[in-house]
Amino acid sequence: MNFTRWSARLPGTQRRAAARTEQTASPDRRGDSSVPAARVEQLTDEAPSLPAVDDLRVREVLDRVPSLVALVHGPDHRIAYVNDAYTTAFGVRPLGERAREALPELDALGLFPLLDQVQRSGKPRTVKSRKAPDGRSYTFTCTPVAERDGTNGAAGRGVLVFATDVTDHAEAAERLRTSERRQRETAVTLQRSLLPQELEEPDDLRVAATYHPGGTEAAVGGDWYDVITLGGGRTALVIGDVMGRGVRAAAVMGQLRTAVRAYARLDLPPHEVLQLLDGLAAEIDANQIATCAYAVHDPNEGKLVYASAGHLPILVRDENGTVLRADEPTGPPLGTGGWVHTSGSIPLGPGSTAVLYTDGLVERRDADLDEGIAALERALAGATGTPQVVCDRLVRSAGVTPDHDDDVAVLVLQHPARTGPASELFRNAALDLLGGVEAAPRARAFASGVLTSWRFPADLHDLGVLATSELVANSLQHGTPPMRLRLRRTDRRLIIEVTDGDDHLPRRRRAEPGDESGRGIAIVATIASNWGCRRTPGGGKAVWCEFALPRLPMP
Repeated sequence: MNFTRWSARLPGTQRRAAARTEQTASPDRRGDSSVPAARVEQLTDEAPSLPAVDDLRVREVLDRVPSLVALVHGPDHRIAYVNDAYTTAFGVRPLGERAREALPELDALGLFPLLDQVQRSGKPRTVKSRKAPDGRSYTFTCTPVAERDGTNGAAGRGVLVFATDVTDHAEAAERLRTSERRQRETAVTLQRSLLPQELEEPDDLRVAATYHPGGTEAAVGGDWYDVITLGGGRTALVIGDVMGRGVRAAAVMGQLRTAVRAYARLDLPPHEVLQLLDGLAAEIDANQIATCAYAVHDPNEGKLVYASAGHLPILVRDENGTVLRADEPTGPPLGTGGWVHTSGSIPLGPGSTAVLYTDGLVERRDADLDEGIAALERALAGATGTPQVVCDRLVRSAGVTPDHDDDVAVLVLQHPARTGPASELFRNAALDLLGGVEAAPRARAFASGVLTSWRFPADLHDLGVLATSELVANSLQHGTPPMRLRLRRTDRRLIIEVTDGDDHLPRRRRAEPGDESGRGIAIVATIASNWGCRRTPGGGKAVWCEFALPRLPMP
């Protein structure tokens, strides 16, 4: 077939050709109007003009381009032309044959539906970076062309297939994707390694947590959570979010989480812990800001005492299904400085469930943050079951998927309502220490009776009475009224605690042979599994010790 009878229907081609024809026919206005343009060119020393694009032979141009070119025509796409580059890549192709049989490489690439579409619509289409059977990657552009006979106009339509080798670009993109995937795996591994591998299990609470890294990029966030048993039956719960993304955010998160655990061992009120974290966050990286909520649960108080540094409010569902939001007090994020944090409280009695979470669970670009929190409240109101079941239900209700664009951390805790035989494992007894020195023998008698009623072995009974005697004696000597003795039994330990009105914290020291005092705390530390002291919110202090019991199965 005569190849010159085919022309690409490219926008503007006819207009530019007509313009050049008109310009050639008109006189050159730079010279005399009576002198033809060709005469002016002969009288100058300028080099002869180059041929116009329209004067070039299309076949010679296409034969020499390094890109792959093929021309097919008719509804069954018969081969009209392939250039030298195409032949070099895929071999000689017979002209006039149906392309589906003669060009199997196009069939393998799935281009024939595209050829049909271009021929029907008359509009060009492009597919990017398709890997051909020769192992190279090409970007294919299919452009409609029309055959003209010079008298009757268009007599047929074909498709010009133009393939550009983009193998180097495709391989570079694949290397980049592989590198980003490895970076993400590294960041996620770092993130998960810095989170607690196993949550501590408080006596009075059931806890569960979940973490979902956001998106498919390497830039994971700095979300974290933790559960810290403080001793004396108290439990600290932490959740936080380092602003920013990537390994750096995860590293800062790890430092803050370690610092929280260290400060928690001081048994400070929540707002004092956040105050210390605020200064540390500025020292770690002044450009990294983090939010954090720190809460402490004391089973004897039936509430959750908390402080928040720019974090989202804790939600608590009571035993009746009513959801409370702990909105106040909330200070600015960690690392901003210049703020005095304060503590608040929210009821958390038996049968209650509390949820701590990061913004990835409730924040959406197309919705207000309060709407997300309100939706979480509604989901929590109907969520029942174990903490892990509640975790999973909340994540599903929020529409969190593997390609979610932000990290999500959720921490759920429940204070079970124990009845029947289970309630026998969790019992309390308290005695106000009134009077003077006679309070000590009264406390010993009280402790002996309580421990006997709890059916403890004789050796544990005697150790409990001895520890009670030493703690009460220490409080009578160094403390001030009001004084109170409290004994608590769980399924794992016996806890003995004495409170008084003096805020001077005792410390363990080595007593000299001639000293008449200073041995009480040393005796308690020796015979007990653990001991500690803390200042109480209303002033004064609490000194406690605990004895581990043989592990009993949870009811």
